[in-house]
Amino acid sequence: MRSVRATLHELDEERLVRLVARGDRAAFEELYRRTSPWMAVRLRRRCGDEQIVAEVMQETYLAVWRAAGAFAGAAVGGTATGWLWTIAARRLVDAFRRRAHHAEPPLAAAPPDAAPAAEEEALASTVGGDVGDALRCLAPELRQVLQAMVLDGLSVRETAVLLGLPEGTVKTRARRARSAMRRALA
Repeated sequence: MRSVRATLHELDEERLVRLVARGDRAAFEELYRRTSPWMAVRLRRRCGDEQIVAEVMQETYLAVWRAAGAFAGAAVGGTATGWLWTIAARRLVDAFRRRAHHAEPPLAAAPPDAAPAAEEEALASTVGGDVGDALRCLAPELRQVLQAMVLDGLSVRETAVLLGLPEGTVKTRARRARSAMRRALA
C-alpha cells in the first residue's frame, strides 16, 4: 500500500486522470488530495456560499470519476487541472442557475432593487475600486469572458469550453471587454 501511494505521488495529474478512467480508486484519492484545496479556493473566489461550494465540489469530483475516460489532455492542448476547473466552473454556473430559478419571485412581487447575484458579490469582494466599478459596468457576456480569462486564468480554449462559445467569440468578447475597461478607466 505504501509503495502504491508513493508511486501515485510521483505521477502528474494527467496520468492520474488516465488511471481514474480505468477505475483506480487510489489514483482518484491522490487526484482529489492534490486538487481539492485549490479548487475550493477558486470556487470560493466566485461564490461566497459555502453550501454551494461544497455541492459543486462534490458534483465536480463525481463527474471526474464518471467521465475521466473523456479527458483528451495534452492531445488537444489541455491540462488535467484545466479540465477539472472547467467541470467545476460549469457546475458552479449550473448551481447559480438552479438558485436563481428557485429563488426568483414573480415579476409583480419583485423588489425594485434586486440583490446582486452571488457571482457579483464575489466579484465585488475580489476586485474593488475603479477597476471593480468598471468591471461591473460591463455587459454580462463580456464580464464572463474577462472573469474566466483574467481572474480564473483560463486559456481562450478553456474559456470557450466553459462558456459554451466558439473560440473566435471568446477572443472578440475579450477584446471588446478590454477596450471597454480602458475607456472606463481613462
